[in-house]
Amino acid sequence: MGLKPEIRQYLSERSDLGLPAVWHAPLDELRKNTNLHVALSQPLIDIFEVKKILIPGPKSDLPVRIYRPSPRLNLPALVFFHGGGWVLNFLDIYEPALRKLAVAGDFVIIAVEYQKAPENPYPASFDDCFATLEWVVKNAKSLGIDPKTIGVGGDSAGGNLASAVALKVRDSKLLPLAYQLLIYPCNDYEMNYESASTFAENFGLTTKAMRWFWEQYLADSKFQIDPYAVPVKAATLSGLAPALIFTAENDPLVDDGKNYYKLLVSHSVPAYYKDYPGQIHGFFNLSGVTADAELLYSDISREINTLLGRDN
Repeated sequence: MGLKPEIRQYLSERSDLGLPAVWHAPLDELRKNTNLHVALSQPLIDIFEVKKILIPGPKSDLPVRIYRPSPRLNLPALVFFHGGGWVLNFLDIYEPALRKLAVAGDFVIIAVEYQKAPENPYPASFDDCFATLEWVVKNAKSLGIDPKTIGVGGDSAGGNLASAVALKVRDSKLLPLAYQLLIYPCNDYEMNYESASTFAENFGLTTKAMRWFWEQYLADSKFQIDPYAVPVKAATLSGLAPALIFTAENDPLVDDGKNYYKLLVSHSVPAYYKDYPGQIHGFFNLSGVTADAELLYSDISREINTLLGRDN
């Protein structure tokens, strides 16, 4: 259907800022430019509690934010890993969306600020994310979380991390993971699919930028076949937690999410898939720009609670 009008306007306004491509600027400048994200100017809805703490990580303490929608105990939980190509972004950008999602779904969200590439390439961020899940499982009672209803999720690079964590959960038998939420994930390093050509430029995220992000993350080429880095390389997906996959029509990664959904189904993993017409990569954080962001929060909440057998 092409771009929605509000998305076309948003992309035009972003273009007018004249920000450099990721491969054209020093890392410090790229990270500074993320402070211009529209999400940082969005109002924050009221929520029962947002707690900021540090938890022990594999190499250093990890900043974590815990979003609790109500004082009720024994709530489900979503351990969330943010996007940004494993290189960029920070939790303030996700604050508006995660507050809304926690309230809409009536579940606790635990979001972690993991270590970034290229200073800390794979497996640093993956190890941080898995360690965060381990910490949540270990502390479920004190967190007021039902350990039987813990899931993982993330957007973009965070979707990759959630997919990878779900694989390791299965392999390590850490717990029966309740679900994996994958919002326009990047699970295929090779990107040999049609959407990487069709939406290569002029739709926000570019294919060239995505390839650059992969290069920062996988500093050693041997990791290109590691399923915890590139989930499509897993020998089998059988036994994984049920998956909820959401994509954007005008995204170079749309086929990545669609293909992973098909792969999961072919390995008998329960999976749900929805694509949003007229949308672009990153719309999870565009609730001040497009109504589809609010629809996405509602859809995620409904599908998670349906999987968990909750009325919502």
